[in-house]
Amino acid sequence: MQKTVPGCFFQQMFSSLPGFVSMKRDHMKDLRRYLVLKYIQYLVLSSSNALSTLLGLLGSSYTLLTLQSDKVSSKSTTVLISSLAKADILVFISLLSQLFLWTFEVRGSSPASSSPLLQNLLTANTHLSCLLLSCVALEAFLITFYPIQSRHLRTVRNARLAARTLWILVAAECVLFQVDDLLLKAPPSSPFLLLFHVSISLLRSLSYLLGILLRILNVYIYYKIFFSISHRSALKAK
Repeated sequence: MQKTVPGCFFQQMFSSLPGFVSMKRDHMKDLRRYLVLKYIQYLVLSSSNALSTLLGLLGSSYTLLTLQSDKVSSKSTTVLISSLAKADILVFISLLSQLFLWTFEVRGSSPASSSPLLQNLLTANTHLSCLLLSCVALEAFLITFYPIQSRHLRTVRNARLAARTLWILVAAECVLFQVDDLLLKAPPSSPFLLLFHVSISLLRSLSYLLGILLRILNVYIYYKIFFSISHRSALKAK
């Protein structure tokens, strides 16, 4: 049985999108490769590492430059990809801040109180990227199985609204996590404070569970698309 390379598998999924195929002379092939990289980074790898983070930052920088080209049409998918690339700005800020803190540590003083904020920025980036990648997967599912029925949903306006909503939700989550980290340093003086800590712990657990469910959902969507494309190709071959 012929083995399927993960990168080729994902590229076959994305190449099924009509908006991607119809533009032959633009940079959509590069954007598909960027999506492959991001899916591997956030939904395949169990944890991030220095190499995947560096490749992700380079890919996001190139993607943001690519999206400035007039050859890239404004589609709902490109809106989601643009928001996905911008999410890595949080990683860039975190890395610069860590470098700044490391410099202070070398000089003998370390503002360690900023460390939880840097971790929360990385967490926000991970959650936002997973949600945006799931939106891309959902759009691919709608295009493949319900292209006409979902046309009114797959608009640039709705994509921008979805991206902004996700940014607001993840930003609110990051703020709550940061407040919880700050309040942990103070002794619990009221039952409301204790209730707040318990609520944030539940939110962290729900976020972790949601990440697992999104991984399962994305795998299900793309394998369903893969078998649908394979079935159509087999019918055409006959």
